[in-house]
Amino acid sequence: MIHIKDLKSGLNIFKALGSDIRIQILELIAQHQTLNLNDLATKLNLTNGAITMHIKKLEESGLIEINTVVGKHGLQKMCYLNEEKLIVDLRSKEIGNLYEVELKVGHYSNYCAQPTCGLATKDSIIGDFDDPRYFADPQRVDAEIVWFAEGFLEYRIPNYLKPNQSFQELQFSLEISSEAPGFADNWPSDIEFFLNDIQLGSWTSPGDFGDKKGAFNPDWWPPHLNQYGMLKLIRVNSEGSYIDGCRISNVTLDDIQLDYKSDLRFKIAVTETTSNRRGLTVYGKNFGNYNQDILIRILYLDSNDVTV
Repeated sequence: MIHIKDLKSGLNIFKALGSDIRIQILELIAQHQTLNLNDLATKLNLTNGAITMHIKKLEESGLIEINTVVGKHGLQKMCYLNEEKLIVDLRSKEIGNLYEVELKVGHYSNYCAQPTCGLATKDSIIGDFDDPRYFADPQRVDAEIVWFAEGFLEYRIPNYLKPNQSFQELQFSLEISSEAPGFADNWPSDIEFFLNDIQLGSWTSPGDFGDKKGAFNPDWWPPHLNQYGMLKLIRVNSEGSYIDGCRISNVTLDDIQLDYKSDLRFKIAVTETTSNRRGLTVYGKNFGNYNQDILIRILYLDSNDVTV
């Protein structure tokens, strides 16, 4: 998800969207998941030179990504949507300071996993499929995809605040999906999110997607397994808890009672209490459709800051 918090910072994106042709390009890529330049030129009745110009503007804006792959007729440039959603705050809020942390999906501090389950680095499977014992393997810190049918992963986040500072908002961005044996595009699973054991809310993943190869999956990753997920943004602040801007609960930072001494433990889970218990997959940098691990952003205020 691209989140534009003030209009000036989104100027390049607005310019890229200021063309009917480029809007059509985005619609075609969204419809087909990925298209090469020749396909786009043919569908829009444009020359290769014209389509290249439009694609360049879309790539520079961050709306699409281009990967070079080997096809039947040599190298092809394949176009993908870089994000699924674009959110623009027309009325910006003043925020305080912030810091960001990026954690590999295998860098969990606690876990529980039930088969089907497993984890892998960008180079190989760790241990064996469906054997939860390998979730404790030292190599798991390098894992960039983790999956299980039921259980949880908990991540410990560093708290760098000083005594005169207070939390304003916590944000968690990650690519996730359900977990089916192999894959199943229609496989709803209720995934729950917790901060310090307080449930922030849940989101129902529609499936465990495998209709197309994930944009960043390594070549060795088997085609009969899940390929990609959906990028989600979970936020908790003084007003409530949200996923992709939609409220998922009334839990606020005040309810969690954080300060500069607090542990920060973020947990994602599929538990026996959920209606749709169909597992969880977390994708890191070298898997799925998004070139990122778990991104955490901590927004905070100094005691002399004034909010608007």
